[in-house]
Amino acid sequence: MSDNSFGHLFRFTTWGESHGPALGVVVDGCPPMLDISAEIIQRDLDRRKPGQSKYTTQRREADEVKILSGVFEDERTDGLKTTGTPISLMIENTDQRSKDYSEIRDKYRPGHADYTYHQKYGIRDYRGGGRSSARETAARVAAGAIARLVLPNIKIRASLVQVGPHKIDYDNFDWDQVDQNPFFCADPKAALLWADYLDGIRKDGNSVGAVIEVVAEGVPAGWGAPVYGKLSADLASAMMSINAVKAVEIGAGFDSAELTGDANADEMRAGPDAPYFKSNKAGGILGGISTGDPVVVRFAVKPTSSILTPRETVTTANEDTDIITKGRHDPCVGIRAVPIGEAMMALVLADHFLRHRGQTGRDGGVGY
Repeated sequence: MSDNSFGHLFRFTTWGESHGPALGVVVDGCPPMLDISAEIIQRDLDRRKPGQSKYTTQRREADEVKILSGVFEDERTDGLKTTGTPISLMIENTDQRSKDYSEIRDKYRPGHADYTYHQKYGIRDYRGGGRSSARETAARVAAGAIARLVLPNIKIRASLVQVGPHKIDYDNFDWDQVDQNPFFCADPKAALLWADYLDGIRKDGNSVGAVIEVVAEGVPAGWGAPVYGKLSADLASAMMSINAVKAVEIGAGFDSAELTGDANADEMRAGPDAPYFKSNKAGGILGGISTGDPVVVRFAVKPTSSILTPRETVTTANEDTDIITKGRHDPCVGIRAVPIGEAMMALVLADHFLRHRGQTGRDGGVGY
Protein backbone atom coordinates (compact mmCIF):
# COMPACT_ATOMS: atom_id res chain seq x y z
CA MET A 1 0.00 0.00 0.00
CA SER A 2 1.35 3.43 -0.95
CA ASP A 3 -0.91 5.39 1.38
CA ASN A 4 2.03 7.37 2.73
CA SER A 5 2.68 8.90 -0.70
CA PHE A 6 1.02 11.78 -2.55
CA GLY A 7 1.27 13.08 -6.11
CA HIS A 8 1.84 11.71 -9.59
CA LEU A 9 4.82 13.12 -11.52
CA PHE A 10 5.98 15.09 -8.48
CA ARG A 11 5.52 12.57 -5.69
CA PHE A 12 6.55 12.55 -2.05
CA THR A 13 6.50 9.87 0.64
CA THR A 14 6.78 10.74 4.33
CA TRP A 15 8.08 8.40 7.02
CA GLY A 16 8.67 8.39 10.77
CA GLU A 17 6.71 8.84 13.99
CA SER A 18 6.22 11.54 16.59
CA HIS A 19 8.36 9.80 19.23
CA GLY A 20 10.71 7.87 16.97
CA PRO A 21 14.36 8.79 16.46
CA ALA A 22 13.63 10.76 13.28
CA LEU A 23 11.13 11.51 10.55
CA GLY A 24 11.56 12.48 6.95
CA VAL A 25 10.42 12.47 3.36
CA VAL A 26 11.50 11.15 -0.03
CA VAL A 27 10.67 13.45 -2.95
CA ASP A 28 10.63 11.80 -6.37
CA GLY A 29 10.14 13.49 -9.72
CA CYS A 30 11.99 16.71 -8.97
CA PRO A 31 13.62 18.01 -12.18
CA PRO A 32 17.44 18.16 -12.27
CA MET A 33 19.71 21.20 -12.08
CA LEU A 34 17.62 23.23 -9.66
CA ASP A 35 19.54 25.24 -7.06
CA ILE A 36 18.97 23.72 -3.63
CA SER A 37 20.40 23.94 -0.12
CA ALA A 38 19.54 22.91 3.41
CA GLU A 39 19.12 26.61 4.21
CA ILE A 40 16.33 26.99 1.63
CA ILE A 41 14.40 24.11 3.20
CA GLN A 42 15.19 25.26 6.73
CA ARG A 43 13.51 28.63 6.19
CA ASP A 44 10.12 26.95 5.79
CA LEU A 45 10.73 24.47 8.61
CA ASP A 46 11.59 27.28 11.01
CA ARG A 47 8.15 28.81 10.48
CA ARG A 48 6.41 25.52 11.38
CA LYS A 49 8.60 24.27 14.24
CA PRO A 50 7.14 24.09 17.77
CA GLY A 51 7.98 26.16 20.81
CA GLN A 52 8.14 29.58 19.14
CA SER A 53 5.47 31.26 21.27
CA LYS A 54 3.24 30.57 24.26
CA TYR A 55 0.37 29.93 21.85
CA THR A 56 1.91 26.71 20.51
CA THR A 57 3.24 23.49 22.02
CA GLN A 58 6.36 23.98 24.14
CA ARG A 59 8.04 20.89 22.70
CA ARG A 60 11.49 22.15 21.68
CA GLU A 61 12.62 20.77 18.35
CA ALA A 62 15.29 22.39 16.18
CA ASP A 63 13.76 20.64 13.14
CA GLU A 64 17.18 20.74 11.50
CA VAL A 65 16.96 19.14 8.06
CA LYS A 66 19.61 16.90 6.53
CA ILE A 67 19.72 16.22 2.79
CA LEU A 68 20.70 12.58 2.31
CA SER A 69 20.37 12.06 -1.44
CA GLY A 70 19.36 13.51 -4.79
CA VAL A 71 21.84 16.40 -4.91
CA PHE A 72 25.33 16.96 -6.25
CA GLU A 73 27.95 19.68 -6.26
CA ASP A 74 31.30 20.11 -7.97
CA GLU A 75 33.21 22.91 -9.66
CA ARG A 76 31.09 22.55 -12.82
CA THR A 77 27.65 22.82 -11.20
CA ASP A 78 28.13 26.25 -9.57
CA GLY A 79 26.58 25.18 -6.26
CA LEU A 80 24.42 22.36 -4.95
CA LYS A 81 21.97 21.12 -7.60
CA THR A 82 19.17 18.58 -7.76
CA THR A 83 20.10 15.55 -9.86
CA GLY A 84 16.63 14.38 -10.90
CA THR A 85 16.87 11.34 -8.61
CA PRO A 86 14.93 10.86 -5.33
CA ILE A 87 15.70 13.50 -2.73
CA SER A 88 15.70 12.10 0.80
CA LEU A 89 15.39 14.49 3.75
CA MET A 90 15.69 13.64 7.45
CA ILE A 91 14.71 15.56 10.59
CA GLU A 92 15.76 14.14 13.95
CA ASN A 93 13.45 14.14 16.97
CA THR A 94 15.37 15.49 19.94
CA ASP A 95 12.77 16.55 22.55
CA GLN A 96 10.19 13.77 22.69
CA ARG A 97 8.89 12.91 26.19
CA SER A 98 7.32 9.50 25.93
CA LYS A 99 6.81 9.31 29.71
CA ASP A 100 4.12 12.00 29.38
CA TYR A 101 1.91 9.34 27.79
CA SER A 102 2.56 6.40 30.12
CA GLU A 103 -0.60 7.02 32.17
CA ILE A 104 -2.86 6.80 29.10
CA ARG A 105 -1.27 3.88 27.26
CA ASP A 106 -4.42 1.80 27.76
CA LYS A 107 -6.92 4.63 27.20
CA TYR A 108 -8.31 6.00 23.94
CA ARG A 109 -8.04 9.78 23.71
CA PRO A 110 -11.34 11.32 22.51
CA GLY A 111 -10.90 13.21 19.24
CA HIS A 112 -7.65 11.40 18.40
CA ALA A 113 -7.00 8.53 16.01
CA ASP A 114 -6.15 6.12 18.87
CA TYR A 115 -9.28 3.99 18.50
CA THR A 116 -9.37 3.90 14.70
CA TYR A 117 -5.66 3.08 14.35
CA HIS A 118 -6.07 0.26 16.88
CA GLN A 119 -9.10 -1.09 15.04
CA LYS A 120 -7.28 -1.04 11.70
CA TYR A 121 -3.83 -2.34 12.66
CA GLY A 122 -4.33 -4.10 15.98
CA ILE A 123 -1.49 -2.00 17.39
CA ARG A 124 -1.01 1.70 18.08
CA ASP A 125 1.75 4.01 19.22
CA TYR A 126 0.26 5.72 22.30
CA ARG A 127 3.28 8.06 22.55
CA GLY A 128 1.83 11.09 20.83
CA GLY A 129 -0.05 9.09 18.23
CA GLY A 130 2.83 7.88 16.06
CA ARG A 131 2.01 8.53 12.40
CA SER A 132 -1.26 10.27 13.28
CA SER A 133 0.64 13.02 15.09
CA ALA A 134 0.94 16.49 13.57
CA ARG A 135 4.69 16.00 14.00
CA GLU A 136 4.54 14.23 10.61
CA THR A 137 3.80 17.56 8.92
CA ALA A 138 7.40 18.72 9.37
CA ALA A 139 8.29 16.31 6.57
CA ARG A 140 5.58 17.81 4.32
CA VAL A 141 6.90 21.32 4.89
CA ALA A 142 10.38 20.16 3.91
CA ALA A 143 8.99 18.60 0.73
CA GLY A 144 7.01 21.78 0.04
CA ALA A 145 10.21 23.81 0.08
CA ILE A 146 11.49 21.65 -2.79
CA ALA A 147 8.16 22.00 -4.62
CA ARG A 148 8.52 25.78 -4.54
CA LEU A 149 11.80 25.43 -6.46
CA VAL A 150 9.91 23.69 -9.28
CA LEU A 151 7.22 26.34 -9.70
CA PRO A 152 7.98 29.15 -12.15
CA ASN A 153 7.18 32.64 -10.85
CA ILE A 154 4.42 31.54 -8.47
CA LYS A 155 3.94 33.15 -5.06
CA ILE A 156 2.24 31.07 -2.35
CA ARG A 157 1.16 32.70 0.89
CA ALA A 158 -1.21 31.85 3.71
CA SER A 159 -2.82 33.57 6.67
CA LEU A 160 -4.82 32.55 9.70
CA VAL A 161 -8.22 34.16 9.09
CA GLN A 162 -10.27 32.85 12.02
CA VAL A 163 -9.61 31.61 15.57
CA GLY A 164 -12.64 30.17 17.32
CA PRO A 165 -15.53 32.55 16.56
CA HIS A 166 -13.23 35.50 15.87
CA LYS A 167 -12.66 36.33 12.17
CA ILE A 168 -10.31 38.80 10.55
CA ASP A 169 -11.50 42.01 8.89
CA TYR A 170 -10.47 41.78 5.23
CA ASP A 171 -10.36 45.60 5.10
CA ASN A 172 -7.24 45.29 7.30
CA PHE A 173 -5.66 42.51 5.22
CA ASP A 174 -1.94 43.05 4.64
CA TRP A 175 0.35 40.18 3.58
CA ASP A 176 3.34 42.00 5.08
CA GLN A 177 1.82 41.51 8.55
CA VAL A 178 1.82 37.70 8.40
CA ASP A 179 5.33 37.26 9.79
CA GLN A 180 4.99 40.17 12.23
CA ASN A 181 2.84 38.34 14.80
CA PRO A 182 2.81 34.83 16.34
CA PHE A 183 -0.41 33.88 14.52
CA PHE A 184 0.69 34.28 10.88
CA CYS A 185 -2.23 36.70 10.56
CA ALA A 186 -2.58 39.33 7.82
CA ASP A 187 -4.88 41.44 10.03
CA PRO A 188 -2.82 42.99 12.87
CA LYS A 189 -5.94 44.06 14.79
CA ALA A 190 -7.31 40.52 14.80
CA ALA A 191 -3.92 39.24 15.99
CA LEU A 192 -4.14 41.50 19.06
CA LEU A 193 -7.63 40.22 19.85
CA TRP A 194 -6.55 36.59 19.43
CA ALA A 195 -3.65 37.08 21.85
CA ASP A 196 -5.99 37.86 24.75
CA TYR A 197 -8.52 35.24 23.66
CA LEU A 198 -5.97 32.41 23.41
CA ASP A 199 -4.39 33.39 26.72
CA GLY A 200 -7.70 32.54 28.36
CA ILE A 201 -8.08 29.31 26.39
CA ARG A 202 -4.55 28.22 27.31
CA LYS A 203 -4.91 29.03 31.01
CA ASP A 204 -8.15 27.03 31.13
CA GLY A 205 -6.31 23.99 29.76
CA ASN A 206 -8.59 24.04 26.73
CA SER A 207 -8.19 24.47 22.96
CA VAL A 208 -9.95 26.02 19.99
CA GLY A 209 -10.13 25.61 16.22
CA ALA A 210 -9.13 27.89 13.35
CA VAL A 211 -9.44 28.62 9.62
CA ILE A 212 -6.45 29.12 7.29
CA GLU A 213 -6.55 30.76 3.85
CA VAL A 214 -3.92 29.83 1.26
CA VAL A 215 -3.45 31.88 -1.92
CA ALA A 216 -1.29 31.04 -4.94
CA GLU A 217 -0.65 33.93 -7.34
CA GLY A 218 0.85 33.54 -10.79
CA VAL A 219 -0.71 30.16 -11.60
CA PRO A 220 -1.35 30.27 -15.36
CA ALA A 221 -4.60 29.16 -16.97
CA GLY A 222 -4.77 25.50 -17.97
CA TRP A 223 -3.43 23.48 -15.01
CA GLY A 224 -5.60 20.57 -13.93
CA ALA A 225 -7.56 18.07 -16.02
CA PRO A 226 -11.03 16.57 -16.30
CA VAL A 227 -12.54 14.51 -14.88
CA TYR A 228 -10.57 12.83 -12.10
CA GLY A 229 -7.45 14.97 -12.34
CA LYS A 230 -9.07 18.21 -11.25
CA LEU A 231 -6.78 20.74 -9.62
CA SER A 232 -9.56 21.52 -7.14
CA ALA A 233 -9.97 17.85 -6.20
CA ASP A 234 -6.26 17.37 -5.59
CA LEU A 235 -6.08 20.55 -3.51
CA ALA A 236 -9.03 19.43 -1.41
CA SER A 237 -7.44 16.01 -0.92
CA ALA A 238 -4.11 17.59 0.03
CA MET A 239 -5.58 19.95 2.60
CA MET A 240 -7.88 17.27 4.07
CA SER A 241 -4.83 15.04 4.56
CA ILE A 242 -3.40 17.55 7.06
CA ASN A 243 -3.93 16.47 10.67
CA ALA A 244 -7.10 17.86 12.32
CA VAL A 245 -8.52 19.38 9.12
CA LYS A 246 -12.28 18.86 8.94
CA ALA A 247 -13.40 21.04 6.01
CA VAL A 248 -12.00 22.58 2.82
CA GLU A 249 -13.45 25.23 0.51
CA ILE A 250 -12.25 26.84 -2.72
CA GLY A 251 -13.11 30.39 -3.69
CA ALA A 252 -16.50 31.41 -2.29
CA GLY A 253 -16.86 27.85 -1.02
CA PHE A 254 -19.80 27.25 1.29
CA ASP A 255 -20.93 30.87 0.87
CA SER A 256 -21.71 30.13 -2.80
CA ALA A 257 -24.68 28.05 -1.62
CA GLU A 258 -26.32 31.30 -0.50
CA LEU A 259 -25.75 33.12 -3.79
CA THR A 260 -27.88 33.37 -6.92
CA GLY A 261 -26.41 32.46 -10.26
CA ASP A 262 -25.94 36.05 -11.37
CA ALA A 263 -24.19 36.92 -8.11
CA ASN A 264 -21.91 33.87 -8.16
CA ALA A 265 -20.75 33.97 -11.80
CA ASP A 266 -17.37 35.59 -12.38
CA GLU A 267 -18.10 37.83 -15.36
CA MET A 268 -15.47 38.12 -18.10
CA ARG A 269 -14.22 40.96 -20.29
CA ALA A 270 -11.67 41.21 -23.07
CA GLY A 271 -8.26 42.41 -21.90
CA PRO A 272 -5.35 43.78 -23.96
CA ASP A 273 -3.61 40.40 -24.07
CA ALA A 274 -6.19 37.91 -22.80
CA PRO A 275 -9.66 37.74 -21.24
CA TYR A 276 -9.94 38.55 -17.55
CA PHE A 277 -12.46 37.88 -14.78
CA LYS A 278 -14.13 40.75 -12.93
CA SER A 279 -14.28 38.71 -9.72
CA ASN A 280 -12.88 35.44 -8.37
CA LYS A 281 -15.62 33.56 -6.55
CA ALA A 282 -14.39 30.43 -8.36
CA GLY A 283 -11.11 30.63 -6.45
CA GLY A 284 -9.07 30.51 -9.65
CA ILE A 285 -10.44 27.13 -10.79
CA LEU A 286 -13.25 26.29 -13.26
CA GLY A 287 -14.04 22.75 -14.33
CA GLY A 288 -11.08 21.61 -12.26
CA ILE A 289 -8.70 23.71 -14.42
CA SER A 290 -6.94 26.90 -13.36
CA THR A 291 -8.25 30.18 -14.80
CA GLY A 292 -5.16 32.34 -14.36
CA ASP A 293 -6.64 34.13 -11.34
CA PRO A 294 -5.22 33.51 -7.85
CA VAL A 295 -5.98 30.03 -6.53
CA VAL A 296 -7.72 30.49 -3.16
CA VAL A 297 -8.23 27.63 -0.68
CA ARG A 298 -9.44 27.75 2.92
CA PHE A 299 -9.47 24.90 5.42
CA ALA A 300 -10.85 24.48 8.93
CA VAL A 301 -8.78 22.90 11.70
CA LYS A 302 -10.58 21.41 14.69
CA PRO A 303 -9.55 22.19 18.30
CA THR A 304 -6.57 20.27 19.63
CA SER A 305 -7.98 17.08 21.17
CA SER A 306 -5.28 16.84 23.86
CA ILE A 307 -6.61 19.03 26.68
CA LEU A 308 -6.41 19.14 30.48
CA THR A 309 -10.19 19.12 30.88
CA PRO A 310 -11.29 15.65 32.08
CA ARG A 311 -13.16 13.72 29.36
CA GLU A 312 -15.05 10.44 29.36
CA THR A 313 -13.53 7.58 27.37
CA VAL A 314 -12.94 3.82 27.41
CA THR A 315 -9.91 1.60 27.84
CA THR A 316 -8.53 -0.86 25.32
CA ALA A 317 -10.38 -3.51 27.36
CA ASN A 318 -13.68 -1.65 26.69
CA GLU A 319 -14.09 -0.31 30.23
CA ASP A 320 -15.46 3.14 31.05
CA THR A 321 -12.93 5.62 32.44
CA ASP A 322 -11.94 9.29 32.42
CA ILE A 323 -8.88 10.85 30.83
CA ILE A 324 -6.76 13.97 31.15
CA THR A 325 -4.14 14.35 28.43
CA LYS A 326 -0.98 15.79 29.96
CA GLY A 327 2.05 16.93 28.00
CA ARG A 328 2.86 19.84 25.71
CA HIS A 329 0.07 20.64 23.29
CA ASP A 330 -1.10 23.52 21.10
CA PRO A 331 -4.06 25.55 22.43
CA CYS A 332 -4.73 26.25 18.74
CA VAL A 333 -3.05 23.80 16.38
CA GLY A 334 -4.30 25.90 13.45
CA ILE A 335 -1.51 28.44 14.03
CA ARG A 336 1.25 26.10 12.87
CA ALA A 337 -0.98 24.83 10.05
CA VAL A 338 -0.34 28.04 8.10
CA PRO A 339 3.08 26.99 6.68
CA ILE A 340 1.73 23.44 6.27
CA GLY A 341 -1.08 24.74 4.07
CA GLU A 342 1.45 26.66 1.98
CA ALA A 343 3.53 23.50 1.58
CA MET A 344 0.57 21.39 0.44
CA MET A 345 -0.44 24.06 -2.07
CA ALA A 346 3.11 24.07 -3.46
CA LEU A 347 3.25 20.27 -3.65
CA VAL A 348 -0.03 20.01 -5.59
CA LEU A 349 0.87 22.84 -7.96
CA ALA A 350 4.33 21.39 -8.67
CA ASP A 351 2.71 18.08 -9.59
CA HIS A 352 0.11 19.73 -11.84
CA PHE A 353 2.74 21.92 -13.48
CA LEU A 354 4.76 18.87 -14.50
CA ARG A 355 1.63 16.97 -15.56
CA HIS A 356 0.41 19.88 -17.70
CA ARG A 357 3.79 20.35 -19.34
CA GLY A 358 4.07 16.62 -19.97
CA GLN A 359 0.69 16.48 -21.70
CA THR A 360 0.68 19.75 -23.65
CA GLY A 361 4.34 20.72 -23.92
CA ARG A 362 3.47 24.13 -22.45
CA ASP A 363 3.87 25.72 -19.03
CA GLY A 364 0.48 27.44 -19.18
CA GLY A 365 -2.48 28.27 -21.41
CA VAL A 366 -2.54 28.69 -25.19
CA GLY A 367 -2.15 32.48 -25.01
CA TYR A 368 -3.84 35.21 -27.03
